[in-house]
Amino acid sequence: MMRMAMRAPGLLVTLVAIGTGAAWVGPAWAADDVPRGETIAQQGNGQGAIACMSCHGAEGMGNAATGFPRLAGLPAGYLSKQLHDYREGSRQSPVMQPFAKALSEDDMRAVSAYYASLEGLDLPTAYQAADPADEAEWLAKRGDWGNVIPACNQCHGPNGQGVGEAFPPLAGQHASYLKAQLNAWRNGSRANDPNDLMKSVAERLSDEQIGLISDYYATLPERLSTASIADKKEGAQ
Repeated sequence: MMRMAMRAPGLLVTLVAIGTGAAWVGPAWAADDVPRGETIAQQGNGQGAIACMSCHGAEGMGNAATGFPRLAGLPAGYLSKQLHDYREGSRQSPVMQPFAKALSEDDMRAVSAYYASLEGLDLPTAYQAADPADEAEWLAKRGDWGNVIPACNQCHGPNGQGVGEAFPPLAGQHASYLKAQLNAWRNGSRANDPNDLMKSVAERLSDEQIGLISDYYATLPERLSTASIADKKEGAQ
């Protein structure tokens, strides 16, 4: 069972995972965190942490070619947890671990608040039943229960828009990053998911399924826009 508090400036962000002994209690966000986080994102902290924008881009939209993820609009509590996990080693990266270790607690809070304040993707709300002929869409919406794989949307929400602080948005995230994370959970180099949910899912996914689901979520905004336009045309006839 999990208890989650929604992100909001000035409120304590809480994530408690019961049954695993693991608990995450995020910091309370201060009024000056966003401007301070912006400075770190653009200039670094002068204590060994380079500017975040060097890898994640000026607007926090990431870099698909190099596998650096989009950060803009992700929940602050989620981002803060990832930075702590990099520092503590439950999530591994030769780039992010030195960066996280160079950040103070205040730095982590500020950077997380800043990226959460940026505008994320504005996804259409159109929803269609899964097409059995589209394996990726079926996996996202219905899962593969023959291999004990639940639908991705069961945790990450309709259209992969994210749920609370524990389950980040997937729609529009770069496919290269999503593939890398699924493989990291599968090989054990990432182990910071609630109740080992992602580890158990990733271990059951085939290489083909990892590629399909990563590409599906990366292109989902375009898919939804196309579906929304088609629905409007059909309604006008």
